[in-house]
Amino acid sequence: MTIAPDAAPETRSFEADVAQLLKLMVHSVYSDKDVFLRELISNAADACEKLRYEGLADPSLLGEDGQPRITVTLDAEARRLTIEDNGIGMSEAEMGEALGTIARSGTKAFIERIAGSKDAEGSQLIGQFGVGFYSSFMVADTVEVVSRRAGADSAAAWSSDGLGTYTIKPVEVADAPARGTRVVLHLKEDAASYTESFTVERTIKAQSAHVPVPIFLKDKPDAEPKQIADGAALWTKPKAEITPEEYTDFYRSVAGQFDAPALTLHYRAEGLHEYSVLAFIPEMPPFDLFDPDRTGRMKLYVRRVFITDEAQLLPRYLRFVRGLVDSNDLPLNVSREMIQESPVLAAIQKGVANRILSELDKLAASDAERYLKIWDAFGAVLKEGLYEDYARRETLLGLARFRTTAGSEWRSLADYVAGLKENQTAIYYATGSDLDRLAASPQLEGFRARGIEVLLLTDQVDSFWAPSGIDHGGKPFKSVTQGLADLSLIPLPEGQAPAAEASGEVTGFIDYVKATLGDAVSDVRPSERLTESAVCLVAPEHGMDRQLEKLLAGAGRLDMAAKPVLEINPRHALIERLSALGEADPSLREDAAHLLFDEARIADGELPADPRGFSARLARVLGRAIG
Repeated sequence: MTIAPDAAPETRSFEADVAQLLKLMVHSVYSDKDVFLRELISNAADACEKLRYEGLADPSLLGEDGQPRITVTLDAEARRLTIEDNGIGMSEAEMGEALGTIARSGTKAFIERIAGSKDAEGSQLIGQFGVGFYSSFMVADTVEVVSRRAGADSAAAWSSDGLGTYTIKPVEVADAPARGTRVVLHLKEDAASYTESFTVERTIKAQSAHVPVPIFLKDKPDAEPKQIADGAALWTKPKAEITPEEYTDFYRSVAGQFDAPALTLHYRAEGLHEYSVLAFIPEMPPFDLFDPDRTGRMKLYVRRVFITDEAQLLPRYLRFVRGLVDSNDLPLNVSREMIQESPVLAAIQKGVANRILSELDKLAASDAERYLKIWDAFGAVLKEGLYEDYARRETLLGLARFRTTAGSEWRSLADYVAGLKENQTAIYYATGSDLDRLAASPQLEGFRARGIEVLLLTDQVDSFWAPSGIDHGGKPFKSVTQGLADLSLIPLPEGQAPAAEASGEVTGFIDYVKATLGDAVSDVRPSERLTESAVCLVAPEHGMDRQLEKLLAGAGRLDMAAKPVLEINPRHALIERLSALGEADPSLREDAAHLLFDEARIADGELPADPRGFSARLARVLGRAIG
């Protein structure tokens, strides 16, 4: 860049407490150096958009160069990076106002000027706070700006080292763009990588590939420009013009995965807030799906400029969804990296989450096979919403699919409710870590005998949402391993007689077991739920579900577990024979009481409370049997 030799530069002070403010901008506001490219390209795109609007009233401003463009030029030898646009440009006065006053946004003033006019519709202006330009000083020792306003016969140059002052002066028009602005960054030594073609192209494609202006890259000052972004965003095109292959390629680029999307959601929301959504549900779960620190991977754009992929655009239980939201009116904070808590953002979050769940519901109704593949991959995550998202709980319950005692197929709650038995007032479930072991649990025997379907819940999250007081259609969820079974009101299948009452001997034996086990259990009682097994363990009526208790204890989040209830099947042959012993063999009777408790623990997936005692008792009983 050549400055006219006959024009002495005028040194001015920034209109702010600059030394501290620029230091804040460079070292505190932005956490990623790459952001300066995004900011400068955004400014250039805004300048092109301003020209488009002003050109509507005065077409002569466009001249013979009506196609907007942004050109990025690399000069490794001089350690220099240049971003040039053919947009509206700036006069000397505008340059002093826009670049000499930190946080005064020319874009914001322009928006205010055209607000209410018919030209405001469809605006794609990006900048709002007038601070992004100063991120250049993260990577540059000196920044020079040369600009010529469209239709003007003069040009001006601005220069600063970012330490508190800047210079501004007129320059020969021959040394300025024919129209628009050229920003030249004299890079710091540790920022020399920004003259590497690969680095710059990758950064621009990742952050600014979808601004509404084509972007060209020159890897040398005298090289031919190569187009690296066409100024067209996939999500702005009509769905009818986009092929499945294009959707898949775009999904892979934003998701960083190599599978294909199982479901694609592409729409534009209009009304109080305008935004576009292009979202994908993967076929395969990502490897870090259950990472405790895992958050969503939806990218946020504002007018096609990438802002962040860390905004919480969806609830955590939809963190497997990939894609982006492009907002037309979302307010940003000064860093452009953290989104303000605002009603606009809240409205977008609510709208996008509701739409995704609605599309899943439609898919479940129209293509059950495709939906079940999604549920198989992400159902355990979706069920987190049953615990976290009260407002959408009923929707999520409708989407939920379960393994049950009715067979090997996935079942919905609608299927379950359709099969409710006479007088059945609850939706029964059992939780565990293994489906086969859960299906064989002794606690299920009485339910099977009456043909009552039981949900078999094997995901960890099931132990949290199911006992949380949730209901469906007025029917609460009730664990089959907690409290009394309450099966007496539900009739047995035709032709099956109810079990006889327990004899006095059996009742006496149950009382003996309770006295013998003492504090090891909270109660010992006859079982209504057992039909084949002799014993089982259940949680007290108002205690914690046993599977949840195990999870919390394993995570070190439970100081003391509740004492279980031992239920004894009074009609089991073994119990009847042990009861008939009476007090004739006290030693065998005591060993039997402890062994029954240990048997119940083993059936529940636990070790005996006293392994050495268990071995000794078992040896004594076996010795008597073969002696």
